Amino acid sequence: MKKLISAAAMVIMAALVLGACNAGKFQGDFSWEVQPFEYTNQHDEKVSLEDLKGQPWLAQFVFTNCTSVCPPMMFNMAEVQDNLAEAGIEDYKIVSFSVDPEYDTPEKLQEYLDSFEVADQSKWEMLTGYDMEDIADLAVKSFKVPVIAPPQGSDQVTHASSFFLVNQEGEAVKSYDGYMEVPHEIIVEDMEALIEAGA
Repeated sequence: MKKLISAAAMVIMAALVLGACNAGKFQGDFSWEVQPFEYTNQHDEKVSLEDLKGQPWLAQFVFTNCTSVCPPMMFNMAEVQDNLAEAGIEDYKIVSFSVDPEYDTPEKLQEYLDSFEVADQSKWEMLTGYDMEDIADLAVKSFKVPVIAPPQGSDQVTHASSFFLVNQEGEAVKSYDGYMEVPHEIIVEDMEALIEAGA
């Protein structure tokens, strides 16, 4: 666990530097390859990185027992989906990785999604079906952010509050604030740019 936290601290520093450089710009040449995965969604169906390739997607890390950033993040992502619909953008996915997979069953993830006013649930993949070590590894290697298990006596997982844009090839190309100052227009513009580039 100490090694994991140390590695996470290093990538946080790198992500902050890159994030500052990327602010307000679509930087397709800054890309982190998303590691292959095959997890289970809210319908108890397998979803893999290969399944998602061919269309851009937005990723986030959340969990259903979260008492802080996750509800606002879910609300904000639902608003982003509304913005995408208003812009006529249809070929995309939203992928929510649970950082509490032991508790977050497919059924609980579906109930959680149902508790938000989501315009089109068919675009959402609420993923679970792995252990904490797996999701911590994916978060650090694919998105350069930490996932840290709760301290003793708590059920609150430490995780990033960012949204991540992933291109059609499965590369994370940009991150955004998903909690306080969500750049709705920029996300729509970046999604459009990826779709046009891949057309």
